[in-house]
Amino acid sequence: MALVAFCAGLCAQEDPAPAPAEPAPAEPAPAEAAPAEAAPAEAAPADPAKLVTPPVPPVPPAPKVQAAPEDVAAPPEGAEKTESGIYSKVLQEGTGTSHPKADEKVRVHYSGWQTDGYNFDSSYSRGVPSTFGLNGVIAGWTEGVQLMVEGEKRRFWIPGDLAYGKLEGELPPIGENGKRPGQPLGQLCFDIELIKILRPHPTPENLTAAPEDAPANPSGVASKVIKAGAGESKPKPTDNVQVHYTVWTTDGKVVDSTLPNERPKTLPLKRTIKGFTEGVQMMVEGETRRIWVPTDMAYGAAPPPTAPEGMLVFEVELLKILSN
Repeated sequence: MALVAFCAGLCAQEDPAPAPAEPAPAEPAPAEAAPAEAAPAEAAPADPAKLVTPPVPPVPPAPKVQAAPEDVAAPPEGAEKTESGIYSKVLQEGTGTSHPKADEKVRVHYSGWQTDGYNFDSSYSRGVPSTFGLNGVIAGWTEGVQLMVEGEKRRFWIPGDLAYGKLEGELPPIGENGKRPGQPLGQLCFDIELIKILRPHPTPENLTAAPEDAPANPSGVASKVIKAGAGESKPKPTDNVQVHYTVWTTDGKVVDSTLPNERPKTLPLKRTIKGFTEGVQMMVEGETRRIWVPTDMAYGAAPPPTAPEGMLVFEVELLKILSN
C-alpha cells in the first residue's frame, strides 16, 4: 500500500490540476478570454515530458557492398577443381600447417556473390569475423574450407547443388532496397579468409594415469603445472573463478571445452565436482595446470545419465579469481 500511495503522490506532482487562482478573467478581450487553440504548454501542461522532443538516434550506416571480383561468374584457367565440382584459387598463402576437419569450428572473414556480381552476404561489411561449425554450413563450404590453412585467403566457385540449390531460369531482379529476395541460388563465388581453427587443448598422452611428475594429494587428485602463472594468491572454495578448460575421459574423448568458442566460463568453485574444486585451489592467476581427477572425486561410480564415467583429465587455465 505504501508503494501505491507513493506512486499516486508522484503522479500528482507530475500531472497537477490547474491552480484555482488562474481561472479565465471575467471580461477579457475575446482573444484572451478563452483561446481556442491555446498551447497546452502555456495553459496547464498535463505531462511536461511530452513537451520535450526526444533526441533522434543516429541511423546506423548501411553495410558496405563488397565489389565483385572480375572472375565472379566463372573460375579462371588454372583454378583447382575437386571431384565434387568446386573450383578454387589461393589469393594469399597461409601461415598455418594443419587443415580444419569437418567437425571443427573456424573463425573466418568472407564475402559471397552470385554470378551477376550481386553481393548477398559479407562479414567484411559487418566489420566482424564469423564463427562456424564446418558441419553446419553449406556442403561447398564444408569441403572447401578443409583445403585451407590458417592465414590463407582463397576464392571458391561453388555449384548450386553444393550451395543453396540450382537456379532455374534467370536470376530474380534486385529490389528497390538493393536486396534480392530469397536464397542465393545457382553457382556462388566466395572469398574466404581462414583466421583461426578453433580447437580444444591437444590431447595429453597420459590419460589413463597421472605421470610420475604429477604428484597426488591424499584425495588422489594429481596435477602438474603446464604453464606458470604470474598471480600470487590462490582461490578459496567459496570464490568464483574465470577459466578456460578442456576435459577428457581416459579413452581420449573430449567431454567439454571452452576453447572452440573462445568463451571462458565463470564457475563457483564450491558447486563444481570435488576434484575440480580441489585442483583449482592449487593454482594462481595465469597458470595452466593439468589435473587428474579419480572417479570418486568426479561423478562417482554411478554418474548421472549425462555425466561422464570414470577418471577425468582436465587442462585448466585460471584467468581470474573473482572473490565472492
